[in-house]
Amino acid sequence: MKQRIITAIIAAALFIPFVIYGNLPFTILVYVIAAVGLYELLRMKEIPIVSIPGIIGLLTVFSILLPEKYTIKLMDLTSYSKLEFLMIAVVLLLIYTVVVKNHFTFDEVGFILLSALYVGIGFYYLIETRNAGLQFIIFALLIVWTTDSGAYFIGRKLGKKKLWPEISPNKTIEGFLGGIIVAVVFACAMQFIYPLTDSWIALIVITIFASIFGQLGDLVESAIKRHYDVKDSGKILPGHGGILDRFDSLIFVLPLLHFLQFV
Repeated sequence: MKQRIITAIIAAALFIPFVIYGNLPFTILVYVIAAVGLYELLRMKEIPIVSIPGIIGLLTVFSILLPEKYTIKLMDLTSYSKLEFLMIAVVLLLIYTVVVKNHFTFDEVGFILLSALYVGIGFYYLIETRNAGLQFIIFALLIVWTTDSGAYFIGRKLGKKKLWPEISPNKTIEGFLGGIIVAVVFACAMQFIYPLTDSWIALIVITIFASIFGQLGDLVESAIKRHYDVKDSGKILPGHGGILDRFDSLIFVLPLLHFLQFV
């Protein structure tokens, strides 16, 4: 626990200034974080990031991450959209399976493309949420952190019924519900300090959905790790694991906030 707290403090001290400042430094940081996230996924499948498939996957992530304002400029220069860059990646990876005589397989092509979409889309919305306004990224982080803390402490104190033991044995239904309640309480407190919307009902409903999706994102990452028989996605954050172990919930919450047109 002591190591987790120390790592969390140091990570927050490094990450929060970038969040507050935003702009290009924040975008560059997200690119670095996303690259590490892709590396962690490929390592589970034993695909080197420094390889032709790994580099194609990385370039795919980078193209997905490109903020909207730069995407327009890129289309003016190349006439290609993000979807067309994704199609190019698909074709190149499939050709590579032929070149190496199926030592790199169709299944691995699918893994790289899905990994690139999983990481790329989630972190793309991290950039776009910050570009929409500091208050929105603070709201998203608040929901994720309070849900995680609420689920952990309430689950330890009151948890009896297992939520999904085949995927994450330690999570409980009581913790799941407790995380939602704590998130709603903190979201309402933020609404008092800095109103995000005119409708309290909308705020509460969105917070509930975001809290649920955040916990589902955590479960998805747990399912991936269990499938590939790894405890943590990485070791970059002592006591916490890897980048995906810390951003798994946010990867699900941020797109949801945009799809609900809250951001």
